[in-house]
Amino acid sequence: MTDASPDITLRLGTRASPLALAQANAVAADLLRLSGGRVAAEPVKFTTKGDQLTTERLINAGGKGLFTRELDRALDAGEIDIAVHSLKDVPSQLPGGQVFVAFPERADPREGFVSSAASSLAELETGAIVGTASLRREAQTLARRPDLKVVPFRGNVQTRMRKLEAGEAHATYLAMAGLTRLGMADVAHPIALEEMLPAAGQGIICVVARAGALRAAVQEAFAAMNHIRTEQAATAERAFLAELDGSCRTPIAAHLFDEPGGGFRLRGEVLSPDGQQCWTAEGTVETGASLDALAALGTQLGQQIRADAGGTLPAFED
Repeated sequence: MTDASPDITLRLGTRASPLALAQANAVAADLLRLSGGRVAAEPVKFTTKGDQLTTERLINAGGKGLFTRELDRALDAGEIDIAVHSLKDVPSQLPGGQVFVAFPERADPREGFVSSAASSLAELETGAIVGTASLRREAQTLARRPDLKVVPFRGNVQTRMRKLEAGEAHATYLAMAGLTRLGMADVAHPIALEEMLPAAGQGIICVVARAGALRAAVQEAFAAMNHIRTEQAATAERAFLAELDGSCRTPIAAHLFDEPGGGFRLRGEVLSPDGQQCWTAEGTVETGASLDALAALGTQLGQQIRADAGGTLPAFED
């Protein structure tokens, strides 16, 4: 890196939460390093409608996209040059004219079980309260422990930790990726991926820009930032989600696994909101599979699950 001032300074749109800022600052630092000091990024903070919700479910306030819409509009209006999102918050289709320009390397995709009363869901006492605003996590919890009570638990990591400490629930879930980025991984017990399949894209950060709007030097830096294995996972998992019209009304999970002997295995899952029904599908591709082949696999598995469910997926009703 040179000591000279950057030639280009981008306006980087981000949510204002501590986790979002940690992610944005990591992208900015990588951008400066990978560009040899030529390209810097300054965070522009947004409070989204999703951030303003502290009690109700996302589906009661407009569903998926509540954490990205303000940034989407700012990007379209030219008020920011790039936006950094947690991929699992991004709707299955980007707004027209917007494109992904980088997927930095994926962090730990596992769920973290957080409780002072138990070290796992199985150890909770009968009738214990689990707090989560995720319909997927609620359905997965009830599938394993139908005796438990699930209550809405919204807010950023710090807010949810305070609610747990205040006794509003006996346990909750937090993504290990976010906890790791905040230096808080030790507060949770990681749950194996095969035991609790995460949301599509969990642990992945994405950088979005307007198509054709970035200068060559910026594009080169983001190309260097892009992690191919992470892009492969994002492609397969989001294709599965898109085929199922993924929203916050249907509990959907997906993850692209590395196969021990080589290649990839995509596993997708759809549950009924009460957790009593579950449809799963799996498929594999070779290590050298193209992004198109990975997307096709995601689409195929989504079609398989829809057919297995009788053509209509179960959805949460208000």
